Amino acid sequence: MIQLILFSLIGALLVFALFFAMRRGPRTEGSSTALVGARQALNSLQAGLLPPELVERIFAPEDYEFVASQAPKDVRDLFCAERKKVAIMWVDQVRQQIRSLMRFHLGSARFHAGLSLQTEIGLAVDFTGLLIACRALQVLLYLRGAYSAPRMVGATAATATRVCRISEESLAFLNAASIGGLGDRSAGAARLL
Repeated sequence: MIQLILFSLIGALLVFALFFAMRRGPRTEGSSTALVGARQALNSLQAGLLPPELVERIFAPEDYEFVASQAPKDVRDLFCAERKKVAIMWVDQVRQQIRSLMRFHLGSARFHAGLSLQTEIGLAVDFTGLLIACRALQVLLYLRGAYSAPRMVGATAATATRVCRISEESLAFLNAASIGGLGDRSAGAARLL
């Protein structure tokens, strides 16, 4: 009798586990949401956060030199505090977008793009290095201000640009697929007319 109860309980648990496994949503591997999110992160980095002109402007020491030469100490302090906030927010945004790209590559890219093992390892090293550099840069900017690490900012932006280039290559199939899909639809529409 005890064995019957035990086996019934194990069977019920297996059915219960199977039920919940089937109810889970589709895996993110290959989902269009993951692809669109990665494309948005890539566009945000390339167009909004990493253009050299923007990076140079956020961390330009000339701005501080001008304010220091023209304004009283209160204005200089306010300027430095505001510039520090902007710089930290920039690094935080870069870090968030890099994490979004990293999640895509960890979960989906290997199924969609023909990345070589060497490229994947290099990308993993770059992602890890970028996340560490962004966090270190945030701490440094918080402690010492927006003008404390110009070379580190440049190196972080250059590495992020390289990651974007590799990510863009792995996402290139999206453009080809959408253009091909549009071409098929227009050809089908032309046949109907």
